[in-house]
Amino acid sequence: MSVAGLPQTGIFALGNPAHAYLELDRTAGADPTVLVSAVADLGEPRTTMGGVNLVTGFRPELWAAAAPGRAVPGLHGFDAPVVGPDGYTMPGTQHDLVLWVSGGSYDVVFDAVRAMLAALEPHATTALEVEGWSYHRDLDLTGFIDGTENPPLAAAPGYALVPGGTPGAGGSVLLLQQWVHDTAAWTALGAPRQEEVIGRTKPDSTELDPQPPHSHVARTDQDEYGHIFRRNTAYGNVRDHGTMFVGFCAAQRPLAAMLESMAGLDGGRDALTYYTRPLTGGYYFVPSLADLAAFGSVAE
Repeated sequence: MSVAGLPQTGIFALGNPAHAYLELDRTAGADPTVLVSAVADLGEPRTTMGGVNLVTGFRPELWAAAAPGRAVPGLHGFDAPVVGPDGYTMPGTQHDLVLWVSGGSYDVVFDAVRAMLAALEPHATTALEVEGWSYHRDLDLTGFIDGTENPPLAAAPGYALVPGGTPGAGGSVLLLQQWVHDTAAWTALGAPRQEEVIGRTKPDSTELDPQPPHSHVARTDQDEYGHIFRRNTAYGNVRDHGTMFVGFCAAQRPLAAMLESMAGLDGGRDALTYYTRPLTGGYYFVPSLADLAAFGSVAE
């Protein structure tokens, strides 16, 4: 991969247990280019000195306004809900900017986020802040292994990054959603029924054969809808919790197709959606390091 196409490294920085997800809106009247420049100045060494990884992304339309030659054609925000035939709804709550900060402990994440928000205060206001954390290393709060379909890390850039030689090369399309779980209903199912809903065995994540047609595995089949790279975490407290879905892809369509399938637009609704529902939804373009750095205070 050329230097120009190097991705933001936090996309692939596995193993951090502490996370913060912030979505922000541009201050009324603020110039999109000025906001992008302020975000570009949040990069190294500020974040690496604090022992954290930072991934930054922009509403696709905002990035296109600031960097038209570096924008993926046709990429758009999550501005309309995905509504299934039975009324099940995945809301679009699009904002202008996302910051995903991760680190080895929440104290360093906390300090880094405070500094970032102070730097961005003249340009953007925080709309949503969620603290994420690893659950038993690789489980989500359903008790199943999360990210089984992820490619090996060495192959992940081929799925997650815009290919070289095209606008936005080295960048990625991010879908960020906050899903709240109905844990009481889920727990009441018992493990055998849970496995039918997910489409995998609970202890070792082996796909069921035959596969239940409305299982989560069947309704998000990456061989059918396209491959993505997931970086999900748990969030919340004992009474109110769920999953932060963090999905990266080289294109928007595979992400959108999976949501449509889960809502039942091309068949039966995903069985998992009876036990979890999205509260938020936003698409962001995560530019390459070089494309972002072009807006920074290089002279400094």
